[in-house]
Amino acid sequence: MGTHAIKVPDLGEGIAEVELVAWRVQPGDAVAEDQVLADVMTDKATVEIPSPVAGRVLALGGEVGQQIAVGAELIRIDVEAGSGAEAVPAAPARAPAPASAAAMATPAPAPAPAEHALPSAAGKPLAAPAVRHRATALGIDLQQVPGGGPDGRILHEDLDAWLVRKQGTHAPSLPRYAERNDEEAVPVTGVRRRIAQRMQDAMRRIPHFTYVEEVDVTELELLRAQINERWGGERAHLTLLPLLVRAVVLAVPRFPQINARFDDEVGVLTRHGAVHVGIATQTAAGLMVPVLRHAEARDLWSSATEIVRLAEAARAGRATRDELSGSTITVTSLGALGGIASTPIINAPEVAIVGVNRIVQRPVMQGSAVVARRMMNLSSSFDHRVVDGQLAAEFVQAVRASLECPALLFVE
Repeated sequence: MGTHAIKVPDLGEGIAEVELVAWRVQPGDAVAEDQVLADVMTDKATVEIPSPVAGRVLALGGEVGQQIAVGAELIRIDVEAGSGAEAVPAAPARAPAPASAAAMATPAPAPAPAEHALPSAAGKPLAAPAVRHRATALGIDLQQVPGGGPDGRILHEDLDAWLVRKQGTHAPSLPRYAERNDEEAVPVTGVRRRIAQRMQDAMRRIPHFTYVEEVDVTELELLRAQINERWGGERAHLTLLPLLVRAVVLAVPRFPQINARFDDEVGVLTRHGAVHVGIATQTAAGLMVPVLRHAEARDLWSSATEIVRLAEAARAGRATRDELSGSTITVTSLGALGGIASTPIINAPEVAIVGVNRIVQRPVMQGSAVVARRMMNLSSSFDHRVVDGQLAAEFVQAVRASLECPALLFVE
């Protein structure tokens, strides 16, 4: 018998430390070769650390939420006889297993209620890293949650159902005006911590200014409805975002200062010919920004299909590091919850972000007549160090012109 120490691997690109998001094993657990031991996070990408050896867990090298340096000991395993541990290097990191895609699949018919979730071969409940992270934050023991996904995999919907059952079973109904003194401390860890750090850094370093412009999207919405009616059964449902992306792509060649990244440490603004559009996406773990690469080379359907794929990957915790980095300009939308106006925070080191607000139908003057039109505000923020107010306004007006006359989106 021997002891094998597994260290935090070098994940490249100058990464010096990672955050421990979840443990998949505990001291005393038996582990098989290639079994996932822990989930760690770099930037916004979650990476699984597998075991190169079989054995039994002796000790863990940190707690969930802790920052661990690359090269530091992650876990120590008592190796089984004959496993050849001495010749095995530290475990390499790998992307989340494809099985995590089940978190976004249509759930199979739920099995009969059971006392426990169906365990994996290693005796642990099956769940994606994002589900495990959410369960930890909510204080839920996954052993108690019946899994409704394929092979008993626990989904976010199963956590919601478990909470409803527990509240209905154990929580006494309170009088309507009863005094409450309970409180809950929720650790800010994982993706949520990284988001908080990036938002704080962006607001501290970038002098934001926000420009709000009203857009008449009546014709655009009519076109979108007609496209979906004609091709909806054959292609992805067309939302507003691909049309907005197209309008941005057409505008940025006239305003190269907008499609840029600013390195304020060396004082260099890099203007990009390629339009890599960040698509702000709400996930269970927090706001993530997968990147639609080379939007300038995509037609409407290519953009629509890729936006859907990226959003699903981000929500399922399967988005790779490359898919979450390298954007040159970002668009963000809360859809029907978009409100009247907003002040979006720039996705540094970019210098601009275009925000979409809610579409509402209201009376508008056209000549001497009052007509009903579908109106929407664009709330866009800019880095005032490198983007002047007039330039920003002209850029938004160019985007507006394409959206109000959607035929311009298809004129080369």
